[in-house]
Amino acid sequence: MQVIIVRLLVVLVTIVLMECFSWCIHKYLFHGPLWFMHKSHHQKRDSFFEWNDLFAVGFAVISLALMFADRHHFGNVFFIGLGISIYGVIYFIVHDWFVHRRLKTFSSKNSYLMAVRKAHKIHHKNRNKEQGKAFGLLFVNKKFLKAK
Repeated sequence: MQVIIVRLLVVLVTIVLMECFSWCIHKYLFHGPLWFMHKSHHQKRDSFFEWNDLFAVGFAVISLALMFADRHHFGNVFFIGLGISIYGVIYFIVHDWFVHRRLKTFSSKNSYLMAVRKAHKIHHKNRNKEQGKAFGLLFVNKKFLKAK
């Protein structure tokens, strides 16, 4: 039972750390030296895919590599990979499906999700890399939660 709790904690901590890590790389790398790829996400799209989607592929490869490397022991490395994968699924559902409506089947009036959408829309008001705001996704500033 203790092992299950530890593995669950590893997954949950990984998900939280991924949000923190994502904020940092989004602000300092995606809006910095990797802007040449990320800017596709800040521009009007003509197709379903954008160059920015390659970042998700990269994280998926890392996640799967970690799980594959520890597939015989199911130790912390495997569950870190699993946490990264779960974060990726959450990110896809919230960011791509709900906020950007890449699939038009998910809508909600949930106040938290609406705050996430509002914060991300403010992030996108600036279509270039300078003076950006709201680089995170899941951790929302209280001012967006109180906004109607």
